[in-house]
Amino acid sequence: MRTNIRDYEDKFLAPYAMKSYNTKGRAHEEAEHAYRSAYQRDRDRIIHSAAFRRLEYKTQVFVNHEGDYYRTRLTHTLEVAQIARTIAQALRLNSDLVEAISLAHDLGHTPFGHAGEDALNEIMAKKGGFNHNAQGLRVVDLLEERYPDFPGLNLTWELREGIVRHSSAFDRHGSQKEFLRDKMPTLETQVVDIADEIAYDNHDLDDGLTSGLLRESDLEEIELWRHIQKTISHKYHDVSMDIKKNLIIRSLIDIQVTDLIRQTNENLKKLNLKSYTEVKKCGKKIVCFSDAVLKLRKPLRNILMSKLYRHYRVMRMSIKAKRFISELFNVYVNSPEQLPPHVQKRIPVDGVERAVCDYIAGMTDRYALDEYKKLFNPYEKV
Repeated sequence: MRTNIRDYEDKFLAPYAMKSYNTKGRAHEEAEHAYRSAYQRDRDRIIHSAAFRRLEYKTQVFVNHEGDYYRTRLTHTLEVAQIARTIAQALRLNSDLVEAISLAHDLGHTPFGHAGEDALNEIMAKKGGFNHNAQGLRVVDLLEERYPDFPGLNLTWELREGIVRHSSAFDRHGSQKEFLRDKMPTLETQVVDIADEIAYDNHDLDDGLTSGLLRESDLEEIELWRHIQKTISHKYHDVSMDIKKNLIIRSLIDIQVTDLIRQTNENLKKLNLKSYTEVKKCGKKIVCFSDAVLKLRKPLRNILMSKLYRHYRVMRMSIKAKRFISELFNVYVNSPEQLPPHVQKRIPVDGVERAVCDYIAGMTDRYALDEYKKLFNPYEKV
């Protein structure tokens, strides 16, 4: 069966794809599985982890209690995986590795979205700061407790690199030197980076319109939106606004994915790469949009930033979230005996601040709110 996996990858994957049999391996040696590749096992370990399940109740833009329709970290993660697999298969990359990185890329996120990350980064400034990519690595290397022989999930080097070197408009790079020796990450990691951008840009548009924080009139100023809307209105005269919105979002995603695949294929032909090691030595990102689509995307992203992410209702929740997290952190650090036993046992190893930071980062929105009530409301049962 192991031979079959190797034969399959050699036959169907491009020379520059990351083959599972070329993995740098795991920190703790394990026998290979009979019929699953190393990256398929990584994917399965992520799906069965507690951190993955908690993504269901972690904020994307809208806090969980604001409604059942809006994206959460979990639904966003699944959307990234779907888009990334499509791109990977079109480029003949290792879709198992791409899916595994996609499913793991947000495991280090805090409750309350980027407001939570900003709060912990400020609080931990003198203790190494906080970054959700670096935290994701801590989750899979140390904090998940599922096996008797080693801490964490013991994932492959390439999957761990994909977590640390994942980047987007919101991300700050971590400082894990182990993964910065190579100039560029794998093409599989690069695909997940762009799929993440495509997912949150377009689905945040969807959620923003549904919430009423974005108005269609805001978007009609944008050439790309206007062009797609005109095409759809010409083809479908009597569809509801919800269906029309869905068709526009769908078209936006399709345009970007199609352009990305075409442009990346052009880049690959010019570079004539023969192996994944040549990808790492390339010195520049290979998976990218054309200049034309980058220009068309920019106004949409500007609208999201100015009209949605900085909307006063979103800002109120963000500021409130920072206050919750700051006050929780101070209570736990000043009285660590209030922490659960599994957190207390990490204090001698990591220090009380990092142990508390790990604990808060792992919370869901509703768990953090419940803890806040228990600690600060004298009438709330503990």
